[in-house]
Amino acid sequence: MVDSSEWTAIQHVVERLTQRYPAVEPETVMTVVHRSHAMFDGRPVRDFVPLFVERRSQEELAKIGG
Repeated sequence: MVDSSEWTAIQHVVERLTQRYPAVEPETVMTVVHRSHAMFDGRPVRDFVPLFVERRSQEELAKIGG
């Protein structure tokens, strides 16, 4: 289960990546981040999930919008 601090951190990831990749539609950024976040569902250790989500999302967004 995702706690509120993790959810807040994921929202911050969406905001940062939306600014970093202005050529990519904000909805696409949100979709990429949420898809990356879903990969960690059920994992017991949650401390670094937002960091891993951001890194994975950056890789995907770089391919989409440079």
